[in-house]
Amino acid sequence: MTIEITHTRREGTLIAGTSRGDGSAEILRLREYGRTQRQPFRWSRTLDCWYLPHSRDHATYTPSLELLAQRLRDAGFGVTLTIDNADRRSFSEAEEEREEKAEGRAERFGGYAATAARNSESAWKKSHEISERFAGGQPILIGHHSEGRARRDHARMDDAMRKSIHERDRADHWTGRTQAAANYAQFKKNPGRTLRRLDRLRADLRAVEKWQRGESVKGYSRNPDDPELTIRHEELTEEIEHWEQVIKDAEAEGVKIWSKTDFTRGDFALYHGTWYEVLRVNPKSVTIPHIHNGTGKRIVRATGNRHDDWTWTAPYNGVSGRKSAAEMQQPTQAEAA
Repeated sequence: MTIEITHTRREGTLIAGTSRGDGSAEILRLREYGRTQRQPFRWSRTLDCWYLPHSRDHATYTPSLELLAQRLRDAGFGVTLTIDNADRRSFSEAEEEREEKAEGRAERFGGYAATAARNSESAWKKSHEISERFAGGQPILIGHHSEGRARRDHARMDDAMRKSIHERDRADHWTGRTQAAANYAQFKKNPGRTLRRLDRLRADLRAVEKWQRGESVKGYSRNPDDPELTIRHEELTEEIEHWEQVIKDAEAEGVKIWSKTDFTRGDFALYHGTWYEVLRVNPKSVTIPHIHNGTGKRIVRATGNRHDDWTWTAPYNGVSGRKSAAEMQQPTQAEAA
């Protein structure tokens, strides 16, 4: 019997050729694989094979798969190992599939929540119906012929109520999961988060380009001829273009993306629900009075604060509004009150 271990960025790490009870499962379930060397393989009924979670759209950690192949060979299996990190899908394809899966999860979890809610309601009604027998406060008559039935009814009533509470908790759980899955696309495309993501991706791209030039980045160097750097450069470029388009679409829909050109010293920036006077305008942020000054306040001016010597920087991707100094003079009486 030959077990085939394959990895591509497009499909991830897959294991084919195993059968139930052949002893391979014990090896595959060890938490020693993947890029973290702490992941087990899992069986997929959809794929009808073993797979390594979170291995799609990433380069594999080759020593981990070589270790797995050697363990399987030591157990008497024939093993082939094929790695092709260059075979990948575009970022847009991957993101589209993730959104589709999130929609599927939302629908599935919604069904779980509805079922649990119905079960909770049914169990509560059952408990209530049984309790009607004791509505008048009828006690259990010790030694009476009705004692056995009364105790059984109490037990059934208690079990039904416990089931109702348990199913209600399950319904709440799946409702939360449904909401999270339904909000996936909205969460990922939130302008503030997208801008922060773009900053990180651009920094990663600059690092890759420096490695390709033979420079040291993040405290170490890499082989400029490493094909993985070329693949990573393509991936980052695609992802940056994708999220830049998301920002353009948001702007077309009327979302304001703040930048250096929108502020001057003395303006006020709305940051985390509080208006702060702008002390300095920077390329990627505005300098404001320290956020400790904003506790319990709606407006924080440049002076008259507890920590006047402390400052804070508010990145533009966290700013949600702007007012001029003249506009901020209007609520002065209300502020004083």
